[in-house]
Amino acid sequence: MDLRVISIGCLDANSLWGEKEAARSGHATTTLIRSGDRAILVDPGLPAPMIEARLAERANLKAKDITHVFLTCFRPDVRRGLPAFESAVWWISGAEREGVGVPLIEQLRKVNELDEPELSHALELDVAMLKRCDAAPDQLAEGVSLFPMPGVTPGMCGLVIAEPRHTTLICGDAVPTVEHLERGQVVRWAANVALAQESFKEAIEIADLLILGRDNLVVNPVKRPF
Repeated sequence: MDLRVISIGCLDANSLWGEKEAARSGHATTTLIRSGDRAILVDPGLPAPMIEARLAERANLKAKDITHVFLTCFRPDVRRGLPAFESAVWWISGAEREGVGVPLIEQLRKVNELDEPELSHALELDVAMLKRCDAAPDQLAEGVSLFPMPGVTPGMCGLVIAEPRHTTLICGDAVPTVEHLERGQVVRWAANVALAQESFKEAIEIADLLILGRDNLVVNPVKRPF
């Protein structure tokens, strides 16, 4: 098992830093998991050329070496780099696929009625990208399993990586930054705050190490041995 952070993400506006408007270009933390014959890239949030460069820098890999891509959710700044991995299988949780797909198609229908070609084209690209994503299996590879974390989005889903000495959880935006972790807070734009808070609590209970959605890998402060 090889697990490493390829790119550390950030929020476009971090309310815990006192920011109310976008202060930077937000993008998800991207993680690489290699287990058996699978190379799984999680949340390629940077544009394709940038994520390809990070892969080369951090793992000496090219885009063609990635066998699977997993999205913790379907937010735009979580999936910007997807076009670089056309040869890979794309995965997303079935709950997120359904939760996003129905309203997305309804939005496209309404926009088409209003005759807004540019917006229609953008939505059509999103629909095509979502259709390209398969519903992820419960186990993505040996030692790598889905961990549903709904709330921030309807079907947000992290990944549990079980190793002999510790358990690591890739959190996505369910636990975005160190500040959110320390204060026990979820993002202010969560679709269902109460459900997001439950997912946050479950993350803290299960994992020894956390890879945060917009931050680095950290030791779970509840379980740290010091």
